[in-house]
Amino acid sequence: MNASVGDRLHVHGNIVGLADTTGEIVEVRGRDGGPPYLVRFADGRTALVFPGPDAVIEPRTTR
Repeated sequence: MNASVGDRLHVHGNIVGLADTTGEIVEVRGRDGGPPYLVRFADGRTALVFPGPDAVIEPRTTR
């Protein structure tokens, strides 16, 4: 898994009824774009994330 600053981390809910979570990657701390990632979520909290198999990177779209 590789990411860049500005990409979105999308974590799928892994329990029935648990909502998906998305956040913007604000810092990549791993080597060559790898985890861990510092992620800012919609509710304003920021967390260091080591994504699991239920997570995908959504590349930043450029305009």
